[in-house]
Amino acid sequence: MVFRRFSVIVVFRTVLLCLSVFVLIYLVTRTSFIATPFIVSLLILAQLYSLMHYVQKTNREIARFFESIKYSDFSQTFRSTVKGSSFEELSSAFSDVIDEFRKARSEKEEHYRYLQIVVQHVGIGLMAYTQDGKVELVNTAAKRLLKLNGISNISELDAVSPLLAGTLRGIKAGDKVLVKIAGDNELSQLSIYAAEFKMREKHYTLVSLTNIQSELEEREMEAWQNLIRVLTHEIMNSVTPIVSLSSTASSLLVDSVGEGRSGPEVDGERLRDVKGALDTIAKRSEGLLHFVDDYRNLTRIPIPNFQIIKVRDLFERIQKLFADRFQIRKIEFAYSVDPLDLELTADPDLIEQVLINLILNSLSALTATTAPTIRLSGKIDSRGAVLVQVMDNGHGIAEDLQEKIFIPFFTTRKEGSGIGLSLSRQIMRAHRGSITLRSDPQRETVFTLKF
Repeated sequence: MVFRRFSVIVVFRTVLLCLSVFVLIYLVTRTSFIATPFIVSLLILAQLYSLMHYVQKTNREIARFFESIKYSDFSQTFRSTVKGSSFEELSSAFSDVIDEFRKARSEKEEHYRYLQIVVQHVGIGLMAYTQDGKVELVNTAAKRLLKLNGISNISELDAVSPLLAGTLRGIKAGDKVLVKIAGDNELSQLSIYAAEFKMREKHYTLVSLTNIQSELEEREMEAWQNLIRVLTHEIMNSVTPIVSLSSTASSLLVDSVGEGRSGPEVDGERLRDVKGALDTIAKRSEGLLHFVDDYRNLTRIPIPNFQIIKVRDLFERIQKLFADRFQIRKIEFAYSVDPLDLELTADPDLIEQVLINLILNSLSALTATTAPTIRLSGKIDSRGAVLVQVMDNGHGIAEDLQEKIFIPFFTTRKEGSGIGLSLSRQIMRAHRGSITLRSDPQRETVFTLKF
């Protein structure tokens, strides 16, 4: 409709211009007027200028319209200021189209912002990057897992974990891998799942990052607890009757020997041998019962009685408890708390038991150290979590054993039972915290409790 009206107006003006030229020719050739042909000539020039201005104005508005679409500049307006003009309908049509584009763009931006909010607030780490390693998207959860404020290329992860960076470079769509990252104060097990997509002729890899370390530890502890429950139940059921019967038999023999019977009916010396054997059975059975009962403690962690406690007070109690041992073995003991009024919410008895277990391990590790040192440290990490550390300069723990020391019954000490560290981990899990190890053999071993 707009362009049809535009054509009619152009044809009308062209015909009018032709008629004006015909009139000018007639006046010049058939009449002797001088002023009239001059006036008609001015009118023809005016019509030419008007026609050219009309066509050029339309072309300019059309060009401006397409440029606004090309550069997504929807702030342009095309409302005609000349009422009744034939260009008003074209301007109105342009403005309607721009309004529709503006509305569509606004809806698109709203959807984009909505997706950005969802991606940034989801609890799973997300990262999207191109084949050359350029990171196009990384959400807050991923930054928190990797402890980075931002990342522009996968190569930057070499400083965090070369294994992780290499895994992300080589991972394919549908792959699911586990990557272990050892930080200063914690250990992370990242479960990585990859997908691929294509956008704007570029291939992208989208990976999800989830730290499953706490879930693995929890499942491991549950498995060990279930195993311990079954074993202790069966052992107790089998050993208890042996203890009872051996004690009863021993008592009967004592009575028989005490009555002084002799002869073929009763051989006193043989009875004493049998009594000795029964006493041995009873003694070893009772020892086995105590042994099993100790391991039962792994399945009987009490619910923590949470209180606000000062870390400094906790360290002072530990110092008083081991003061004699430190003095006898000439062990240098020191502690530091920053800030001095640092507090944590925990069960003081259970946490004190954890520290006792760790100090006992340190004492064992310092047996062959010339200048033995034990230090306790309390501080706040970069995320606001309270850290309590136990450090010593003993012989340390070999790298291939560091992952096994929290397994129930596993110990590197001849006199150890293998339940101290496992029990400590369960206590920290009950506090929704963690316990980690960093050991440099012959130099320093650090156990970190994170609340």
